[in-house]
Amino acid sequence: MPEATDRRRSGEAASASSDEEARNLFLTLPNLITVARLCAVPATIWLILQHRLDIAFALFVGAGISDAVDGWLARVRHARSMLGAVLDPIADKALLVSVYVTLAAIGMLPDWLAILVVFRDLVIVGGVLVLWVLGQPPAIRPIFVSKLNTTLQIGLAALALFLTGFGLQANWLLQAAIWAVAATTVASGASYVWATLRLPWPGAHP
Repeated sequence: MPEATDRRRSGEAASASSDEEARNLFLTLPNLITVARLCAVPATIWLILQHRLDIAFALFVGAGISDAVDGWLARVRHARSMLGAVLDPIADKALLVSVYVTLAAIGMLPDWLAILVVFRDLVIVGGVLVLWVLGQPPAIRPIFVSKLNTTLQIGLAALALFLTGFGLQANWLLQAAIWAVAATTVASGASYVWATLRLPWPGAHP
């Protein structure tokens, strides 16, 4: 019986150690910053709906700065984790898509642009899920046009919040940014679809 007792204690110790590692994995500073950015999404939506776009602009910029900070901390503190790798893009996309949809809802951005941005993300996520189901996990490598599109989307959201929030007029700049985002959104979405179609699908014959 002493051997059984020792094995039970060893198992309990291993379980406690595993739980502690899981807590430590979540409670890293980069992960906590990412969670805070995710929590900023409903606050930003509420501020926009209340037409406090000046405060929403400050919160949006703060979220962008936090994105850079948590990435830097993860590198210098060697605190990269699978959880952080999943949470970070979710927080970024949740904030960006929510801002576009809400700005379109109050008439600050065109409805068709918000629909285009959301549709492009749905197509990409749907494609990834289909590949997973087919047993062909995709190697996701952001291409140049996708990085450019993300940069322009962030810039347009910040510009719309800034101009409207502080009562400034630069309609020509806003329109130029809108069409630049639309063009790169279509281009990046088409690039991902084309890359997916060129993959060697299971059961396909050369």
